[in-house]
Amino acid sequence: MTASDATRPLKEVRWGMIGCGSVTETKSAPALSKVAHSRLIAVMSRTADRVRDYAERHAVPNWTTKASEVIEDPELNAVYISTPPDSHLAYTRLAARAGKPVYVEKPMGRTHEECQHMLDACQSAAVPLFVAYYRRALPNFLKVKDLIENGAIGTVDTVHIALHSSADEKMCDPDSLPWRVQPEVSGGGLFMDLASHQFDFLDFILGPIAEANGAVANRAGLYPAEDMVCANFTFESGALGSGNWCFCADNTNAKDIVEITGDRGRITFSSFAIDPVRLESAAQSESFPTMWPEHVQQPLIETVVASLRGTGSCPSTGESGARANAVIDAIYRDNPYLNSNGTDLNDDSVNRTNDSRRGSSLKN
Repeated sequence: MTASDATRPLKEVRWGMIGCGSVTETKSAPALSKVAHSRLIAVMSRTADRVRDYAERHAVPNWTTKASEVIEDPELNAVYISTPPDSHLAYTRLAARAGKPVYVEKPMGRTHEECQHMLDACQSAAVPLFVAYYRRALPNFLKVKDLIENGAIGTVDTVHIALHSSADEKMCDPDSLPWRVQPEVSGGGLFMDLASHQFDFLDFILGPIAEANGAVANRAGLYPAEDMVCANFTFESGALGSGNWCFCADNTNAKDIVEITGDRGRITFSSFAIDPVRLESAAQSESFPTMWPEHVQQPLIETVVASLRGTGSCPSTGESGARANAVIDAIYRDNPYLNSNGTDLNDDSVNRTNDSRRGSSLKN
């Protein structure tokens, strides 16, 4: 596929998927074939038994252990990258060179610098880049956006995030830690994995964050990454934000709440739990129940397919996805739990560099 081909609307989106981890089992991969004018045709994993089993269970007609066979297959015209973040840049570059649009899992990269390289690769090849921040298309989160845009709480003044959970049993075995708490793979700890969703959604409903800073700690010592974060941030609109995240809390202290206050009321909602959206103001007090779809990425994937077919647009692009990384970079500045292994920025890998976490201003 040439660059000019990549800019033409597609009649049918024929997906090749790189990686077949847990996120794809229910959240995303089934939707690639359930959305109209879209089919998942090939899947890749480096482990033959695993990818063969996956293809059989999900009725994917083709499987391979080589990413190049997915990227270079002329039958496929779009690539879904569902690997951990440390390989997002390399695979995005390869897909862009092949002239194929990219849908990549979040966080988009390990650092904002990696995200920028992904953007550069896709822009140079004239192919679109989408990021799997699916809250931008889920009904309960769209309700929050609708309430704010229609003035239900007036002008937004402040935002506060609180996310506390206990450590999962998987985090207690140092010999088999999940990639999400291995900074060299994920870019940080659970804060990177989960708060990226929250910052992206706030960007969606309130606009970009202009400045951010924070403090981190590792209180439980279960893994190399941080397990506690406190942060302050300021939106370009002037609204102020704060948050605290603790992934070693006692079960009795578990919480998942975002509170947005305006000059005429407040909205509260959960980022990960299926809790109602609540509105409280002088004019009204109301709860809006929510149900997540069976495949939570399907509403967003519908917008990706529409964009590629020229019949609509997707709200989660490489540009917006990179902004979530920029916020986290600013909060992570001087994080002692992150890895700094040199400055190798090549086609196959990108290692964290000492200057890739640049300050607290997000305008550079």
